[in-house]
Amino acid sequence: MKRFLNHLETVTAHRREVRKNCFKCGLYKQGLTHDLSKYSPEEFLVSVRYFQGDRSPYMYQKEKFGFSAGWLHHKGRNRHHWEYWYDMIKGEWVPLEMPLPFFIEMVCDRVAACRIYQKEKYTQKSALEYYYSRNDRFYMHEKTAAKLEAVLKDIADHGEDVAFAHLKQELQEYRRNTEKNQK
Repeated sequence: MKRFLNHLETVTAHRREVRKNCFKCGLYKQGLTHDLSKYSPEEFLVSVRYFQGDRSPYMYQKEKFGFSAGWLHHKGRNRHHWEYWYDMIKGEWVPLEMPLPFFIEMVCDRVAACRIYQKEKYTQKSALEYYYSRNDRFYMHEKTAAKLEAVLKDIADHGEDVAFAHLKQELQEYRRNTEKNQK
């Protein structure tokens, strides 16, 4: 029961942080709906079982079993994960560039996850350090990886508020261009 309550609090706190970040970037709907699948039995029950409090339960399950069914469920339903953006093109699996709204949600998610798991050890460099500690950038679309690194450097150098303001401006321009192209 303790792991259940601790995981519920972690997911809820994470969603609150992502929502706050998304709102700063102008992503209101995505801020409200972020990670709702984490409350589904396929994700929640697995996460309670492998809850540790300082990292994703999926990481522990992957280490123990070589995969995580909860993670496979999660990444297949949440477009803010770069892993969602893979497709078979001409017989080959290739990464696709993430559309800007989902890219921004990914940034908000990564910052929030670092803040929640690192607690008082969190700094504005945490998300960039996490990015460098993993090999994700070698599998993402090259433009997505380069843009993610640039935004995380912006956060590390200037703070979240400045970087989120830049992302909000970029999103507003993206939406204006999208509206023009649809007319």
